[in-house]
Amino acid sequence: MTVTLRSLELAVPDTELAQQELRDVFLAQPGLSRLGTRLVSSAFDNSGIERRYSALTEWGEDAVNEDPVFFDAATHAFLNPTTGARNHVFAREATELYVRTAAAALEACEGLDAADVTHVITVSCTGFFAPGPDYRIVRALGLDPSVQRYHLGFMGCYAAFPALRQAQIICRADPDAVVLVVTVELCTLHVRTSNDPDTIVGSSLFADGAAAAVVTGRDLPSDRPVLTLDHFETVLTPVGEEAMAWNIGDHGFEMVLGTYVPHIIDEHITGALAPLLAHDPSLAQRDYAEIEHWAIHPGGRSILDKVEARLDLSAEQLVPARDTLRDYGNMSSATVMFVLKHILEGGSAVAEERVCAMAFGPGLTVESALMTRVPGSPASPRLSPAAARIAPVGPVTPDGPTGT
Repeated sequence: MTVTLRSLELAVPDTELAQQELRDVFLAQPGLSRLGTRLVSSAFDNSGIERRYSALTEWGEDAVNEDPVFFDAATHAFLNPTTGARNHVFAREATELYVRTAAAALEACEGLDAADVTHVITVSCTGFFAPGPDYRIVRALGLDPSVQRYHLGFMGCYAAFPALRQAQIICRADPDAVVLVVTVELCTLHVRTSNDPDTIVGSSLFADGAAAAVVTGRDLPSDRPVLTLDHFETVLTPVGEEAMAWNIGDHGFEMVLGTYVPHIIDEHITGALAPLLAHDPSLAQRDYAEIEHWAIHPGGRSILDKVEARLDLSAEQLVPARDTLRDYGNMSSATVMFVLKHILEGGSAVAEERVCAMAFGPGLTVESALMTRVPGSPASPRLSPAAARIAPVGPVTPDGPTGT
């Protein structure tokens, strides 16, 4: 049975952060050591990022806040709120993104509407609240109260793939199912200033973003390109358990991102791809570069460099990942969905093309997917950074949109 991702919509918050300006703010923080200064300059300047987006309005150029929590615009000093204060902002701001992107994905899905949704899967590793985002989506969009709901929490950058895999499993079990998959990550809520190398690297990379997809096995027409979800695989590398982690501290979530991570990926990526490509013997016998599209999670520029070199891919095949990194930064689990959107809107107008997708996260875990891009007519224009911004959903309480 063919299961298809029929629409994919993206969003980022309104506060845009220029990478060089943010670097200068970090360099001006008190207590930064000489080594810390060098690390900040190196991490920000070599990140491959030009801009990122944040749900923290205190970081905006015109921000005026008499009682700042995260950032004092008057002194340009980073503050150190508790995990509870950070999570309170997550509950409010993430709800906007979950609801808006879910609504956009349904609106963009030809032949389906809210009444057709049978399952909701939400994803995040940057905050928690209950009733959770799955509940907020059902209430805000007026979905059937009997919709089955699932939340995948705290898995990290690879979590979009388990969500899509679960959607595929559901649709194969129930051919009439329509699954709404929504991932929202507000990584900048946990940014802090420090001399710790892992913290500095994380501060130079992570950003906020959201993506929503509609997945179904129903046979429906589409005037836009779609993705068939063919196969998924999970591989744990034999090393790297301590090289990438995501812990909860008293003052936010704490990233462990060892400098050896790109080397681990370099050494084990071909082994991680083997079980995925074994599902299609015709692909397993070809060079990696013969697969038309590669949706690689841009965890950082060095990771993309290692993947491109190890698999002998062309520079063009890494454009979707590098463009996403440049324009949005690393938005954890949402990021690879941005890469897939780039591929959806930039491929052939007439021919089906294979897509190999990969993401990496704590463990060290490698999640991969094999998809097929099926062209629609006419092709959609590519989404620009400005077009991805969202407007507020409306009056919002700490528990979600008014009336939910």
